Amino acid sequence: MSLGTGTEALARLTAERVDHRFKGLPPDADGLTVAELAAQRRNLFTDGFTTPVLALSAERLDHNLRLMETYATRHHLAFAPHGKTSMAPQLFQRQIEHGAWGITLAVPHQVRVARAYGIQRIFLANELTDPAALRWIAGELATDPDFRFVCYVDSVRGVELMDRALGGTARPVDVVVELAAGEGARTGVRTEAECAAVADAVAGTGTLRLVGVAGYEGEVPRADPERVHAWLRRLVALAVDFDKAGRFAGAGLDEIVVSAGGSAWFDAVADVFAQIPELSLPVLKLLRSGAYVSHDDGHYRKITPFNRVPEEGALEPAFRLWTQVVSRPSPEQAFVNAGKRDAAYDLDLPFAQVVRRDGTERAATGIEVTGLSDQHAWLRTAPGADLEVGDWLGLGLSHPCTSFDKWQLIPLAEADGTVVDYIRTFF
Repeated sequence: MSLGTGTEALARLTAERVDHRFKGLPPDADGLTVAELAAQRRNLFTDGFTTPVLALSAERLDHNLRLMETYATRHHLAFAPHGKTSMAPQLFQRQIEHGAWGITLAVPHQVRVARAYGIQRIFLANELTDPAALRWIAGELATDPDFRFVCYVDSVRGVELMDRALGGTARPVDVVVELAAGEGARTGVRTEAECAAVADAVAGTGTLRLVGVAGYEGEVPRADPERVHAWLRRLVALAVDFDKAGRFAGAGLDEIVVSAGGSAWFDAVADVFAQIPELSLPVLKLLRSGAYVSHDDGHYRKITPFNRVPEEGALEPAFRLWTQVVSRPSPEQAFVNAGKRDAAYDLDLPFAQVVRRDGTERAATGIEVTGLSDQHAWLRTAPGADLEVGDWLGLGLSHPCTSFDKWQLIPLAEADGTVVDYIRTFF
């Protein structure tokens, strides 16, 4: 997959025709290409967009991309942001342009999307045992010498299944042993002795190549700074022990991969990875945080490490879901025309932020979202809350991953409402 092919695929996104498939877009834009509609630089509020419509802030997106690029550089980390957050190849490309080593993904379909749009380095944060997917990846590796692919292994059985599916492949698949975050945590090998057994199983194949260790500190039970740091030190110690045992020798490696990092504890990852001792090969210290790209107004606003290290900067929530008041049945209650089909609600309900009326925007004082139906949000309005049928209500959202996946084409809007691009997602 050449860079040119990826660039051409991204360009083809702009040739897609706008029609009924895409929520919130102006009805009179039907038949235009995405590029033609973007060139019109329509205003989100006055040029025909229909509610509900999800918008991504151009300025805040750019700020977040730059901030994490600076953070990774300052802490000498390579960065493979988790692409399952957005599943948007245009954003993958912008992340690469802002210094990302590659893109992290979770399942084979996501890898296929990334490859279709020219991503040359992929870290799959999962053990992969599906034979059809493994054969496809082996084909990608065989036909593209510049493609770098790394995935988890967390069991001897998994290694055996991978080896069986990959038999006869020309180029081995690079794997990292996943260390579990603790008893009762999610995936991963529970003990160091079991990690060694998995590594031995890898060494016994001709189809897999051990290149490092990895895990996800976000699953540490009862996570706090002390417990997360302790687990990260275990991960580093595992890499050191593997290296001393010669497990990375003789495989033609240029580097040893040590990877961790969700969106809640990347400061701890930076702290501990800075202390990785010198090994027999250079170490690729790979951070995988993904939610930063849009950030949010709820869950990640509360847990972002930048709250603990404010001197490093601050992410900005880039999503806003614009809805319209369609019913005001009593002074205490109102309804807007967006619900579970439009807004993330798995971590928190949306947050009422601003009201727009006659081109004027003001704070949504005294307005609270109390529940969601499929296509309505239930609002509680305090005495004196100024809200009328027809008003636009801007909602903040919690959890970027389940915001992106409800919208196939998302307007990228500047602060004054000018829409400068459209972000295509693939879920």
